[in-house]
Amino acid sequence: MNSDVQIAGDPLAIPHLMPPAPAHPATIAEFAGLARAIAADRASWAHLVQYDATSRWYHRLRTGPGYEVWLLSWVPGQGSGEHDHGPSSGVLTVLQGELTEISGDTGRLRRALRAGDQRVFAPGYAHEVVNDSLGPAVSLHVYSPGLTEMPMRGRGVVAEVLPVASGRSA
Repeated sequence: MNSDVQIAGDPLAIPHLMPPAPAHPATIAEFAGLARAIAADRASWAHLVQYDATSRWYHRLRTGPGYEVWLLSWVPGQGSGEHDHGPSSGVLTVLQGELTEISGDTGRLRRALRAGDQRVFAPGYAHEVVNDSLGPAVSLHVYSPGLTEMPMRGRGVVAEVLPVASGRSA
């Protein structure tokens, strides 16, 4: 079958007219977008989730140039303890259930975080995350640069520094 339609030029050359896709996220908005994209792809993470009543469970889901992504589960009553993330910025996204973020030196500001909610934080931001609900929760954490330390705090002072590797802490 012949057609009178003709294509002018090389249709495969069109991509050069579009801006190049970024190699990896570079802004906090792009990291938040990465977290939302991973959250939306439930098939990529849901089968990995485990619940551990004796300690918080976590799994490093992905790494990229200058960032890493962690998947955490929380059974009722589990919490992180008050901490910051050293030199890393981050995005916390609740994937399932409900968590409470506690921050502030004196006021102990409490924020309820439900599935889909995100919290963005800068280096040095101290907070505690707890599951004070009656059901389990799952969260996604993106750190840039990748998490190298998580200084634990007590009453506004650094109490200890936990090195972060492939072990249990995030």
